[in-house]
Amino acid sequence: MPLFSYKAINDLGNEVTGEIEAESEEHAMEMISLKGQIPESLKKKTATSGKLGISKKFDQLFSPVKTKEMILYTMQLKTLLRAGVSIIRIFQILEEQTENPKLRAVSVEIMKNIREGSSLFDAFSKHDTVFSTLYCTLIKAGELSGALPGILERLIFIMEHEEKVRSDIKSAIRYPLIVVLFLSIAFVVLLTFVVPKFVTLFQGAGIELPLPTKICMFLYLSLKNYWPYILLVIATVSIGFSQFIRTQKGKYIKDSFLMQLPLFGQLLVKSAMSRFASIFSILQSSGISVLESLKILADTLDNKAIAKEFDKINDLVVEGRGIAVPLGKARYFPPMVVNMVAIGEESGTLDDVLLEIAKHYDVEVEYATKTFSDALGPALVIGLAAVVGFFAFSIFLPMWDLTKLVK
Repeated sequence: MPLFSYKAINDLGNEVTGEIEAESEEHAMEMISLKGQIPESLKKKTATSGKLGISKKFDQLFSPVKTKEMILYTMQLKTLLRAGVSIIRIFQILEEQTENPKLRAVSVEIMKNIREGSSLFDAFSKHDTVFSTLYCTLIKAGELSGALPGILERLIFIMEHEEKVRSDIKSAIRYPLIVVLFLSIAFVVLLTFVVPKFVTLFQGAGIELPLPTKICMFLYLSLKNYWPYILLVIATVSIGFSQFIRTQKGKYIKDSFLMQLPLFGQLLVKSAMSRFASIFSILQSSGISVLESLKILADTLDNKAIAKEFDKINDLVVEGRGIAVPLGKARYFPPMVVNMVAIGEESGTLDDVLLEIAKHYDVEVEYATKTFSDALGPALVIGLAAVVGFFAFSIFLPMWDLTKLVK
């Protein structure tokens, strides 16, 4: 889309300058006028700005949209809608105020699509790499019900809730990952630079090397002589594994395995239950059917093992068995969730009950995160002691024999 530079008079009577993307000069003049400014002059940017244009396009294509940026964008959209601002003007304001290049470009495209007669849902759905299935579905529900600001407020709650849960889990595993990384570096350094020097001394004295020292030497010689092949194998396995877990089967196996792990598995299950209940609650209160809600949940839970269970649940719901009974026959859903859903279904307050389940599992996730973090401390100490003990035996056992030989 061509880029124009312009001069205009704002509502305070001051001269302002700027740049704007538009399909034509007439379109550019119209967009400037919609900003509440009186255009004075307009000039199409020349080819000398091509590099900047390419850079801008690159930013628009590859700049990631962080959750916090999406939350802020949705808050601004909700506020402008409640203030009664026209829909075209809303996306002009969003384009001006949003810092993320991709969201700015998306705002321009949405504004263009709305001008051409598209609904909000259709305009948002064309950007599925930015807006999730849940986001677009709630936009549709709000558009049809005429209560879009209220539904956007619920959507903001979901995004903030999920960001908090993700942040808690990342905080729980960040420290052990750092410790394991430095422990691995220390292991390689000791194996490569420290142990060989002592081994040379011991062999020169004619001492029979004990088993730990022989293992160290075997590992050292393997690294020294075959390190290109070892790196090649590690790289091949890493790339192959990363590609495999991106497939549907790989994601299912990965998620199933992680949820079977002690402590961490329970943390993932409780986190999934919290997300399931909070999203399901908002979908129900927004007037979306149970069957459509189940489809959205399968796409948004980000857990293929649980998502696969929704296929079975969906089949049973179609047969007219409600939602509580199918949940009871699926894996991973605790009895408390099933029983609470049954109560909500019978009383007609399913969305309220689901919200209470979400609050309960928020507390459970915090407790499980603390339990997991507390358990990792002793495990890391044991691992550190094992590595230190291994190298201590490798060096001090033959050192003891050397001392006896000297005596």
